[in-house]
Amino acid sequence: MNFTKMHGLGNDFIVVGGEKELPTDASNLAIRLCSRFFGIGADGLVYILPSEIADYKMRIINSDGTESEQCGNAVRCVAKYIYEHGLVDANRRELIIETIGAGAQKVQLTVEEGKVTAVRVDMGAPILKGTEVPTTVDLDLVKNHPIEVDGRQFAFTAVSMGNPHCVIYVDDAGGFDLAKWGPQLEVHPMFPRRVNVEFVTVQSPVAMDMRVWERGAGPTLACGTGACATLVASVLNGKAERAATVSLKGGDLFIEWDESNNHVYMTGPAEQVFEGSVTL
Repeated sequence: MNFTKMHGLGNDFIVVGGEKELPTDASNLAIRLCSRFFGIGADGLVYILPSEIADYKMRIINSDGTESEQCGNAVRCVAKYIYEHGLVDANRRELIIETIGAGAQKVQLTVEEGKVTAVRVDMGAPILKGTEVPTTVDLDLVKNHPIEVDGRQFAFTAVSMGNPHCVIYVDDAGGFDLAKWGPQLEVHPMFPRRVNVEFVTVQSPVAMDMRVWERGAGPTLACGTGACATLVASVLNGKAERAATVSLKGGDLFIEWDESNNHVYMTGPAEQVFEGSVTL
């Protein structure tokens, strides 16, 4: 199997093109190949597949073998792969990529000397109703809601960007004990499909720091949908403007929540690390 190793702000993926459909053993392959000690090493295994409603379809299998409905960093990597591997006309600057959680997403490319240097993704409208995120909280907006793990009380805001997020504000996101609290919150009974957990410190109305514990992958250097959920939650809590920079461990993403159409837009880089092949 030929593959391309890519990352979006350090959130890294094994990207595979050319398949007609998702392999039946994709889950086992992801566990094997994403291992950083016995495999290639990555947060997820991404397949670029044919689509009936878009240019291509993206399917992403987390490093634990579970499938993610959506991944903002992976979408940017897929867009770069499609363009730079000549899968669309070189004059194209806009693509449509299908995801299973957020449908067909419009992607705009910034191209310099034949290379994609930035990708702006229309991430769609956030889902805020508690049971649709999903959580077990039956409210139209789950904001600053109490949750307890291991004797500690937190308050979270629930947002879905095609996948579920739990945004929690802390005094120091960069120094927060992610490894202790992230895994416990991910599997809390309040989240029936588990959840991605963002720990956030707001620096100003246009700047915030975020660290993430990703469902199915653990601590990652960046999470695109998590950055989008963070901005939405921060606007809803009166902490941020509708356009802000979200700083993650792997770098910065610029997030906008457009009031006119309720869509969230994410702009950031994607990088190719190397190409290779592996015997299955």
